[in-house]
Amino acid sequence: MNVVEASALGKRYGGTWALRDCTLEIPAGRVAALVGPNGAGKSTLLNLAVGLTAPSAGEVTVLGGHPAGSPAALDGIAFVAQDTPLYKNLSVADMIYVTRSLNRRFDQPYAQSRLDELGIPPKRKAGKLSGGQQAQLALTLALARRPRLLVLDEPVAMLDPVARHDFLATVLAAASADGVSVLLSSHVLTELERVADYLILVSRGQVRLAGEAADLLAAHGQASLEELALACLRETAPEVTR
Repeated sequence: MNVVEASALGKRYGGTWALRDCTLEIPAGRVAALVGPNGAGKSTLLNLAVGLTAPSAGEVTVLGGHPAGSPAALDGIAFVAQDTPLYKNLSVADMIYVTRSLNRRFDQPYAQSRLDELGIPPKRKAGKLSGGQQAQLALTLALARRPRLLVLDEPVAMLDPVARHDFLATVLAAASADGVSVLLSSHVLTELERVADYLILVSRGQVRLAGEAADLLAAHGQASLEELALACLRETAPEVTR
């Protein structure tokens, strides 16, 4: 089963294509890394996959063929955006209550237990938490929905190295213990190399490379994910004329 499948997928804003002619299959059971420079189309692809925006061309399905944004798709996907959206004036306990009320499935004992382990006080307002704690709260609320696919858009961009490590350790644990498929974008390639086993490289609004990370690294003779990404991006960069 593919957790994300796109065919000739495209998204245009005015006269500009943010994503174009994207054909892609992401198998279930992977931690898939979406890599590319700013403006490459990563967030656009994620937003299309979770149904936050409609395509201008082509189609995208998730979780074995459900149209993106359909009730069946939304029930099986949890999404954490780059700015870890939380109601800053609500307490942690209130955030749990709101999330539980808005979702058909929510594992409250899991959420409370995990936040207790992290030492995040239930009465503290979300806006008063540290950046790492806010990210962990958003991730915990997402995982408590018991999704089949967890989508993360630049989840560690604003975190310090220790917070990044702890956040991604939680993601790996969910993938390993609960069988959650993961699709995440990030600029922190060294961290992605530690967690990702599937790679999608996006540049200039198009998918340039996709496949098992180990196979791609071996086929291209690269020692690291960062070297592979940089090499491919150089190949797709426009020529500069003088």
